Amino acid sequence: MKKVLLFCFCFFYFSSFSQDEFMLWTKVGVGGKVAKKLSWSTEVNTRFFPGIQTFFPEFGLSYKATKWFRPSVDYRFVFDKNKYGNFLSSSRINLNAAFRHKIKRFSAGLRLRYQSSFSRKINTEYNSDFDQAFRFRPSIEYKIKKNWFTPGVSFEWFLNPAFGPDRGLTKTRLSIGTSINLKGPHEMSVKYLIDKRTDYSRGGRFVLSMGYTYKL
Repeated sequence: MKKVLLFCFCFFYFSSFSQDEFMLWTKVGVGGKVAKKLSWSTEVNTRFFPGIQTFFPEFGLSYKATKWFRPSVDYRFVFDKNKYGNFLSSSRINLNAAFRHKIKRFSAGLRLRYQSSFSRKINTEYNSDFDQAFRFRPSIEYKIKKNWFTPGVSFEWFLNPAFGPDRGLTKTRLSIGTSINLKGPHEMSVKYLIDKRTDYSRGGRFVLSMGYTYKL
């Protein structure tokens, strides 16, 4: 436990020396059930830096195989602004495997993801958020008694499986925040994310992320 706390402290401390990008991410979505164990969701994500940098609608299907395992698939149609100010489009598929175990008010999770991108444009620079990657994200949450808030923390590794100079671990992401379970079918989330690239010359990215979901 002491090692984990020391690592988190060092992560935040050294982040302050390479603050290159400050972004705002927003998500608005709606979801419901197709069948007892099959759920659907659709959402619109927008990333600002400082104007709109990336915009992508997403549709997903999730199957509750057991109380601790849930596979899912997502499709994104991405509009991303290049360095010339033009928006270029691409498609991305996510294949996910989510595991979760609850102990009283604590909930530990692990999400494994493989993502693949399809685009007509020629990429000159690898982007771990949208190009082909394997991602591993352990997380832990705590449900506060008689409260709307469920705070949590997660840490994610991004790995590029392709051959080339960017192969292997390309980025890590620390996320700290809370979900807000409002009355009725409404749910919100607020998170602070720190991305650290293995190529330190590119600096880091610091993100305020806010989301809203309506459950049918």
